[in-house]
Amino acid sequence: MHTVVVLALEQVIPFDLSTPIEVFTRTRLPDGRPGYRLRVCAERDEIDAGAFTLRAPWGLDALGDADTIVVPGIADPTAPLPLAVGDALRQAAASGTRIASLCVGTFPLAATGLLDGLRVTTHWRAADLLAALYPKVTVDADVLYVDNGQFLTSAGAAAGMDLCLHMIRRDYGSAVAADAARLSVMPLEREGGQAQFIVHDHVLTPQGSELEPLLVWLRENLARDLTLDDIAARSGTSTRTLIRRFRSQTGTTPLQWLHRARIRQAQHLLETTEHSVERIGRQVGFGSPTTFRDRFKRTTGVSPQTYRRTFG
Repeated sequence: MHTVVVLALEQVIPFDLSTPIEVFTRTRLPDGRPGYRLRVCAERDEIDAGAFTLRAPWGLDALGDADTIVVPGIADPTAPLPLAVGDALRQAAASGTRIASLCVGTFPLAATGLLDGLRVTTHWRAADLLAALYPKVTVDADVLYVDNGQFLTSAGAAAGMDLCLHMIRRDYGSAVAADAARLSVMPLEREGGQAQFIVHDHVLTPQGSELEPLLVWLRENLARDLTLDDIAARSGTSTRTLIRRFRSQTGTTPLQWLHRARIRQAQHLLETTEHSVERIGRQVGFGSPTTFRDRFKRTTGVSPQTYRRTFG
């Protein structure tokens, strides 16, 4: 039987801890047998899990018997990884064990060096921090999970369920995974990625910057057909100076910033109004409904109609 070992680190997030326990223990094969043997292990006898104290039945030696190791997120993802835990994970990896992280569990897994050179994901709010702390990994904040074969990483919260179902499908096929999904009241595959859940307002307008008046004006004129020359004229600078200031203060270009602002406004209108998709596209500055739909899906990973069904 396939053995899954969930590693409970100090300050483990209870939701992340329970996700693999629930999903894997409910998995049944066509003949009714359980698909997985599940164990919870920890470095110490007692682990602080925030709202409660956890006593894990197994120690780190359980990692050596695992077919799959799951590393849940922890409350402080920057906390140093205990040396014994890092050594145990690297030893397991050397023997070919599959290792998956959930949410910000990517941080302790990245601390082992096992993810160097790989594309990974984590909760979108922690993506920039992960990239800064571990520059040898490539962080993709727009997806629900990344499968590198031996090493897998998932985005935040419910994306951990997506990853667990994906591993079940790898192990036993779609029929068993679909049954596990039904028991978890989850679709086997969710349309789109993490991008549809990201709220971009926190990066759109840097408060107090010299660009703030221009950015406010842009937000008030999203419906206009604005060119780079129009924006430069409004700011009273050359296009070259404008691009340089945008990159230094927003991390992007004027037109990319404008597109993101338009999509965020479109998300707001889809959530709060019953306006048609075509009307919303015009309201946020897209002259063609097709262009609006294409841009919206490239940015969020889903169509405007799907976004409205999810968040409207």
